[in-house]
Amino acid sequence: MANDSSCKRNKPPSCGSLVTILSLDGGGIRGIISGVILACLEKQLQEIDGEDVRLADYFDVVAGTSTGGLITAMLTVPDASGRPHFAAKDIVPFYLEHCPKIFPQPEGLAALLPKLPKLLSGPKYDGKYLRSLLSNLLGETKLHQTITNVVIPTFDMKKLQPAIFSSYQALFDPSLDVKLSDICIGTSAAPTFFPPYYFSNVDSQGKTSEFHLVDGGVTASNPTLVAMTAVTKQIVKNNPDMGKLKPLGYDKFLVISIGTGSTKKVEKYSAKKAAKWGIISWLYDDGSTPILDITMESSRDMIHFHSSVLFKALQSEDKYLRIDDDTLDGDAGSTDLATKSNLENLVKIGEKVLKNRVVHMNIDTGAYEPIPENVTNEEELKRFAKILSEERKLRRMRSETVTKDPSN
Repeated sequence: MANDSSCKRNKPPSCGSLVTILSLDGGGIRGIISGVILACLEKQLQEIDGEDVRLADYFDVVAGTSTGGLITAMLTVPDASGRPHFAAKDIVPFYLEHCPKIFPQPEGLAALLPKLPKLLSGPKYDGKYLRSLLSNLLGETKLHQTITNVVIPTFDMKKLQPAIFSSYQALFDPSLDVKLSDICIGTSAAPTFFPPYYFSNVDSQGKTSEFHLVDGGVTASNPTLVAMTAVTKQIVKNNPDMGKLKPLGYDKFLVISIGTGSTKKVEKYSAKKAAKWGIISWLYDDGSTPILDITMESSRDMIHFHSSVLFKALQSEDKYLRIDDDTLDGDAGSTDLATKSNLENLVKIGEKVLKNRVVHMNIDTGAYEPIPENVTNEEELKRFAKILSEERKLRRMRSETVTKDPSN
């Protein structure tokens, strides 16, 4: 098969010294911020290894939730030649072009009408354009055909349990080897915004599986630990691609985790304000959905907290980079306000984030604090790019040595 699993493309961790993971949060149109950051990282890699390299060439796993799942697919879906169909620099233009159609904004008299009655009668958007876009974009490409391994969380509302689509699992469980377009539609089906997504899959053994999916943010709006767990499962199963890695050997993991920003500093909710809220107010308050905001932010922060503690305990903080911005306010904090001015502003925010100082989570307070060194996110990405490049070269060198002398 021309487009088989990633271990037949990139050299596996067994040929190197690290496991490399790229993790992408959910956040709707704020995926533009991720796009700016990813374009910067890919440019740094191209300056070292040439303009033909792509992010998928350097990561063992790319994980993404919701809008991060869409970006994951863009970075890893192969073209006719087997190379990534999209470069990282294509993400922002793609979002600027399609977001206004995915999230059409009311105009004229419709813009003046109350939004609440519409939200009570169905999802805010019908999702038809998004489904058509993803079907055309990703075609018949299945999970096992991605350039490198991907992990995309969703939630199956019928089974009331997470449904994690992992290209590792797809090799062993044919029922999970479904089309990337179906996965991306499912992981993007945010409650109240888009309708849940149903599809069925007939696997290679003739077995039919059904999926009733909603947004992956219900499972993990920050998929970092989901990706690390997927790798750990392969280590436990003695996957030869993992070499001599130990199940809890996270000191050998290199992780770049990219957020889409939040409105933490704005403090738009309070117990006093919410004390008299009923069901409707928890679902809708001044254009926001409090229950979703709270659950997504909680999930995002808890995963960053666990990751921060883990890497600190292993004295491997230099191999974990979390880039995010918790100072969004106004329209910038929206996940679906796809006006031209807001989308262009998100590009500027992404550029500003690159110039911001690197921040770590204080594991005692949970607060985000700049690291003592006066290092920007862009400078830290450059450092990580050098490590990724060296790891790729090491794997290629060791692989060639083994090929020349099989007795090694």
